[in-house]
Amino acid sequence: MSTGSMPAPRASGHGIRAKVDWGNLSPLRVRARILADGVWAGAHRSARRGTGIEFGGFREYVPGDDLRFLDRRSLLRFERLQVRQFETETDRAVRMLVDATASMAYVGSRALASKYAYASLLAAALAHVASVSGDPSALAFLAGEQRTILPLARGREAFERMVSALEAQTTLGDGRGSAEEQVLASLDHAAKVSRRGSVIAVFSDLADLPLASIDRFAALAARNRRAVVIRVNDPDELDFPFEGSLRLRSLEGKTTVETDGEAKARYQERFHAWERSLEEALVPRGVRLVYVATNEEPQKALRRILTALL
Repeated sequence: MSTGSMPAPRASGHGIRAKVDWGNLSPLRVRARILADGVWAGAHRSARRGTGIEFGGFREYVPGDDLRFLDRRSLLRFERLQVRQFETETDRAVRMLVDATASMAYVGSRALASKYAYASLLAAALAHVASVSGDPSALAFLAGEQRTILPLARGREAFERMVSALEAQTTLGDGRGSAEEQVLASLDHAAKVSRRGSVIAVFSDLADLPLASIDRFAALAARNRRAVVIRVNDPDELDFPFEGSLRLRSLEGKTTVETDGEAKARYQERFHAWERSLEEALVPRGVRLVYVATNEEPQKALRRILTALL
């Protein structure tokens, strides 16, 4: 099956439009603050080097370096020229895209909440990290009933607006049908408005997204931007725990599959093949992938996301 077209298994469905199951992740603003504060304390620094205010160590001199920063004593001590480096604390814009297509409403019996709710918690926590770091953040949705776009802003008010937008959203649409145009437009808009050095986090199950979205993900990583795609899956999608005769109906589109528990091995084989095809299509083009499951501790998931974004 082609990259991006692997349909996730469905034990049940609620049609194209589905109410968000927040599980025990509500209230979102409180949970997001606790999660962010527990994982990331204090402001972060940009890894960029320049003529700023904090001393950042030495490196060997190369022709063309500013002679003002030569360390003459290093010639006496090490018999080679070195230059002083300085760190600058810079604003790094953080832009988040959250998938709100119908498949994100799925929640199995082992999950803390639906995929959309779990993704929203991680996005809100990331926004809180940006807020306390003094960095601006922005939010947009891949489909969904509310077509909200929050431009870059900073501070507590920006965080509160983002939480309100996440809570107000309703999962809606088929990524390869009714919502395809909106999905691609959201990705194109993010690539257009994100400046050099920005970080972009996309939260999605990647199920049934348009094939053209692969190129859009790669475009997010252009111009020295850091693009991270966070694939959010329910544990049911990862290990296929169902037994006996089954009728699985997709939350996106009209696909219905009748099968049985013995199909588990075939399902997992195709699921992992789809996973490998995503990695082969995105990683060489500069996109970082992070896999999270909705039954794992959010702290662990957020740590992996922050590591990929830095």
